[in-house]
Amino acid sequence: MTFAELGVADDLVDVLAKKGIVDAFPIQELTIADALEGHDVCGKAKTGSGKTLAFGIPTVQRIAESKRGRVDGLILVPTRELATQVFEELQPLAAVKGLRSLAVYGGADIEKQIKSLKRGVELVVATPGRMIDLLDRGAVSVSTVSHVVIDEADRMADMGFLPQVEWILRRIEGEHQTLLFSATLDGAVDSLVTRYQNDPVRHEVEAKDVTVEEMSHRFITVHEMDRKKVVAAIVNSVGRTMVFSNTKRGCDRLAADLGKLGVSAQPIHGDLRQRQREKALRQFMNGEVKALVATDVAARGIHVDDVDVVIHYDPPEDHKTYLHRSGRTARAGGSGVAVTLVLWNQELEVKRMQKRLALDIPIVEMFSNDPRLSDLVGWDPLAD
Repeated sequence: MTFAELGVADDLVDVLAKKGIVDAFPIQELTIADALEGHDVCGKAKTGSGKTLAFGIPTVQRIAESKRGRVDGLILVPTRELATQVFEELQPLAAVKGLRSLAVYGGADIEKQIKSLKRGVELVVATPGRMIDLLDRGAVSVSTVSHVVIDEADRMADMGFLPQVEWILRRIEGEHQTLLFSATLDGAVDSLVTRYQNDPVRHEVEAKDVTVEEMSHRFITVHEMDRKKVVAAIVNSVGRTMVFSNTKRGCDRLAADLGKLGVSAQPIHGDLRQRQREKALRQFMNGEVKALVATDVAARGIHVDDVDVVIHYDPPEDHKTYLHRSGRTARAGGSGVAVTLVLWNQELEVKRMQKRLALDIPIVEMFSNDPRLSDLVGWDPLAD
């Protein structure tokens, strides 16, 4: 269905259309109409399924008539990176409705956030810890909030944030709509639904694990001195590329070396300041940077659609990590290429991993000047 058919306002439909978004993903098609009618909604769907617009569109549309200057919509998310991404995706929708929105999270200047709140904000995207800090300081009130979203509730539970989430929810007075989205709805998440949602309409998009069939796979034997040039050759021939390194220092070195080879790349890992990570992610999403060089841990907080290629610069430790990394290029119904670079002493472990994945694909030796690197989709390793 189109967003217009789901009852989304014309001005919001226009904003989405300008970004090339016309047809709804399954979770959006299931939940938007109910949320627009004011029902509490409990949605079960995995990351990358389009949840942000599923809760964001109804929230923006319904608070558009709110009294200006008060926080009327509150979206709680588990991580700083997700707060930034949700804010950036919803800000254009809020703006066309004349709503002021703000992302608040730890690691950023709290005084700046307080000033923005004093100027008046209708929609807040927040991590629980920073929201509590602001409430304790009296910088914001949630007493008049009429629309609450709890995103990635299962990750909130895993990270130990549910007591903070409940602390915030208990301070919301009066009637309010609560939308909750999670990849799982058992245990602590189910108790959250029971206590803080009122007869919610439940919708589930069947959880589908990333499988090897959803992407193309290429395994390339490279030489240590030529490995970075091989990465540069691949990145230069495609669009967005995520490159995985096993260490933080490895990320820094590879990003710097790619820069010297004329490839725009940024590292992202836990040792970087929050501002640096946000800048790297923003540049990657808007196309200023072609390659994001990440550790596995840092990548967990990154949700970016339309990644063309994933490069395993360092082969993953096991087949599950391979699928998790590679799935970055098969998000939201997309497809892509996963490329594993293999040094001579890594071939045995990579072959073991291939066996676990049932990938009977040859490991082919290539140098950085190999023309096949410019069209890895078109090249068939089984035909060589």
